[in-house]
Amino acid sequence: MAAATEQMAAAGSCNQELFNPIISMGWQYSLILVISHILQILLRPLGQASPIVQILAGFLMGPSGFSRIKAVEEFFIQSYNSGYYEFMALIFRTIIMFLIGLETDFPYLMRNIRPASIIACGSSLGCTVFASAVTFLVFQETASHGSSFIMALMIIITLANAASPIVVRVAADLKFGTSETGKLAISSSLIADAYSVFLLFILSEFKSTSIAKWIFFFFLYFLIVGVVIVINMYLANWLNRRNRNKKYLGNTEIFILVAILYIGAMALEQLGFSSIIASFLIGSMFPRGGKAARTLLIKLTYPIHNFIFPIYFGNHGFRANITKLKNLRNFMVFSILILSSIGGKIVGTLAACFHLKIPYREGVLLSFMMNLKGHVDILALTIGLANDLVSSQNFYDVMIATIIVNTLIWGPIVAFMVRRESDIIGYRQIYFESHNPETELQILACVHSPRPVATMLGLVAASRGPREVPITPYLMHLVELPGKKKTNLMYNQREDDELSDEDDYGGNDVVEINDAMDMFTSETGLLVQQIKAVSPFSRMHADVCNTAEDIRASLVVLPFHKHQRIDGKLENGKQGIRTTNQKVLRHAPCSVAILIDRGLTAGCLNPSGSDSLQHIAILFFGGPDDREALGFSKRLGMDHHVNLTIIRFLPLSSRGQISGVNIAHKTDDVLMAIPNDEVEKETDSAILADFHSRYVATGQVGYVEKVVENGADTASALRDMAEMYSLFIVGKDGRGHSILTTGMSDWEECPELGKVGDFLASPEFDISGSVLVVQQYRPSKNDDDDDDDK
Repeated sequence: MAAATEQMAAAGSCNQELFNPIISMGWQYSLILVISHILQILLRPLGQASPIVQILAGFLMGPSGFSRIKAVEEFFIQSYNSGYYEFMALIFRTIIMFLIGLETDFPYLMRNIRPASIIACGSSLGCTVFASAVTFLVFQETASHGSSFIMALMIIITLANAASPIVVRVAADLKFGTSETGKLAISSSLIADAYSVFLLFILSEFKSTSIAKWIFFFFLYFLIVGVVIVINMYLANWLNRRNRNKKYLGNTEIFILVAILYIGAMALEQLGFSSIIASFLIGSMFPRGGKAARTLLIKLTYPIHNFIFPIYFGNHGFRANITKLKNLRNFMVFSILILSSIGGKIVGTLAACFHLKIPYREGVLLSFMMNLKGHVDILALTIGLANDLVSSQNFYDVMIATIIVNTLIWGPIVAFMVRRESDIIGYRQIYFESHNPETELQILACVHSPRPVATMLGLVAASRGPREVPITPYLMHLVELPGKKKTNLMYNQREDDELSDEDDYGGNDVVEINDAMDMFTSETGLLVQQIKAVSPFSRMHADVCNTAEDIRASLVVLPFHKHQRIDGKLENGKQGIRTTNQKVLRHAPCSVAILIDRGLTAGCLNPSGSDSLQHIAILFFGGPDDREALGFSKRLGMDHHVNLTIIRFLPLSSRGQISGVNIAHKTDDVLMAIPNDEVEKETDSAILADFHSRYVATGQVGYVEKVVENGADTASALRDMAEMYSLFIVGKDGRGHSILTTGMSDWEECPELGKVGDFLASPEFDISGSVLVVQQYRPSKNDDDDDDDK
């Protein structure tokens, strides 16, 4: 009996050791998720980013909070739990960096590798100097034993590291990740991570003094990463062809792609390397066009953002124990490390920004963003503790507390600075009439169905101008969310008894749009990012406007509510599309264009990159909208597949005005002394004169003047050129009530297109070309409408 009891006790002990870590880890993760979501609800109105809230949730759960209770401490903090936590941290870290690589604008990183590297090197070098200066003091005050060089490496990694996952999420949550400052901070943090990972390898392989062995290991590192990237390229392309008629890849195929990632990551970990940068490189080099990348983004984004990030960041906060700082020496070391970290970041980053001529306030924000910690530094301390590289538990406790408290301090400060510096990093509207066509352009093209996709993509391809000019295009699929109707079905069932979710909305249109996008990307090499919005027509305009603001769009292109029939006539579509267009025109935070698509077969823009020449006409009557259309056309004129012609309509009394404009005399004092109509005329002439000297005189763009007497003459002139061009671009309102358009609006059907645009879209005007109607951003009008809606 006693023997049986001893066996049961032994079995119970084994079961406890087997299951208790898993159970306690599951409970810890569950409570961190619950607490982080509660704190998110409470702190989001205060503008706090989610990583800071998630770290705080773990901090409250850990030895600094609830785990000070004896029963909670015994359940969560067990000596044999650490292996489980470190393994899960590796799993989370790998997939997080892969997703960051998949989402990163890698072409931007390559274009801006120099400024990003200078900022990363400046901040890392500054922290390296500060860390080297305080190492001896920390070594003495924490009563450490072992190599002071190893401790110096740990402190350097801790101070120099800029936690790229936290930087990415903070920039996204505070809505400046698409700004120049945000993208530069993300790029710099990734490079700083690479520096820390390199030091981490030295730390983990310090006992190996063979240079040949180090060279061999680095060769294996790049070999494994390269092999995984090549396998992904071939496998993704094969899976795209295999699932040609499907919306997305299957779960088994996604599992295979993720398994390849983890096999490569585990191989690197076995060699002594961290897989952090390797996972990022594998994600960033994954083929972007096609169903494989599209499915990975959809499948990974939700669980990582809602489950893995809170657990990963929360577990970091859980490890901090500020009760160890009650000791005066520990608190002194903690304070020195906090001051050294921010000192090194500010000095190094501001010096780099001064060299790059980045404004001071942006430099301060960048230095604070680079001071967010909780990634490679945590891993370095874990390796040091596991391998007993520095025999002082006191040192590790102080260092982890420094990392977590530092981020909890500077995270809210970054949020405050972003709100305060909104005039610098906030969304700034771009007016094409004064926009340099050689700077980056963000364009948001919207579609409700596959019909206008080809022409939209053709417009995107033509608007990128020269190949070296950057453009960031987005295609937004607007899907109507049907209204409620009486039914006995469950909320997640359709009438065909199949379960449904948001991915199912859009039907077969999604497949056609995806195929068109994939073909466009393969033929032009231009990656267009896809967005899908599912909402009722009553709120669809808000989705468009919010997305335009989030991505900092320079132009929103909307499809006309009519579509072309087989006989060439335009047929009315859903009234909700027209209502959405009208609301976007009123509320958009940037310029808006409406595309009347008459089909690719009718001679619209060809996105395939062929040598066919497309003839495009800019109809210029005067006014801010026409100037905006003229400014946008600068990029079109730089495309060698486009033959652009400016057609200026003039009344009889203004013939030959362009040759007599003197731009130098147009000062603010003169403009204030003349009537508004004269101001517009002066501005039109000045803009045209500048355009003429830059593009017309050099032969890039054609210029034609049409002298007309009234609207009837204008209509006749437009009919004469109906078959000459594949695309007409015109401003919406022109110069208001003008003799050039008198009588053209007597039978106006679509006032949202303006007088000329409505005429070009009317059944009376039989043309084969498409029409693009442009409206310049109107801040005062948008603000008034917002107030009215409220």
